[in-house]
Amino acid sequence: MPFPGGIDANANATLLFSLAAAVIYAFSLGMPARLSRSAARTLAVAMLAVLVVQQSGPWLLVAALGISAVGDAFLSRDGEKALLGGMASFLAAHVLYVVLFLRAGGGLGLLLAEPWRAAIVLAMVVLVLAMIFALRRRVGPALRLPIGLRVAAILAMGIGALTLSAWVIGGVALLILSDGLLAAEKFLLPAISPHRAWMRHAVWALYYAGQLAITLGFVLG
Repeated sequence: MPFPGGIDANANATLLFSLAAAVIYAFSLGMPARLSRSAARTLAVAMLAVLVVQQSGPWLLVAALGISAVGDAFLSRDGEKALLGGMASFLAAHVLYVVLFLRAGGGLGLLLAEPWRAAIVLAMVVLVLAMIFALRRRVGPALRLPIGLRVAAILAMGIGALTLSAWVIGGVALLILSDGLLAAEKFLLPAISPHRAWMRHAVWALYYAGQLAITLGFVLG
């Protein structure tokens, strides 16, 4: 177990609770939207916020995870209103992550001092521009501004993460991949595409793994 005290320790029990909720939600992805499914998705990340509190981690991380859990509750439901609510929640969470990373990181000077970090920034910019180009004719007017704001926040979050440890960098990379797959599944694939099923599972797995990696990167030092 990652924390002292074995399985009976509060931190380890909270982590296992979060993992169990994530697995339960993964197995319920093909089922109709219902309260139990929403609860599993929401608890998976909400329990990570509880873990950070238990470990006296940064309050900004607690807030980002908590608001992400709210976004998960929205996205566990169907409809455009739920989608907009989820996007707004995740936009707020991404902004909190940006502030957290800039406060806790080694400064943006690292991006110039270490070329590999600058190369990743360039790759992220290219990826973001490609996604914007692919989506610009596929989304309705009501979603264009929220998507544009979220894409900008994701890019800023990625740049901020590159001033931190490999755990956080890896976690944010997983979140970016998850967002890219989600956008492709929601807006680019035909409604009857056979790829939708595996993509939904991949989106959730990448997203949860990213949130978990960021959390552990902070609470384990």
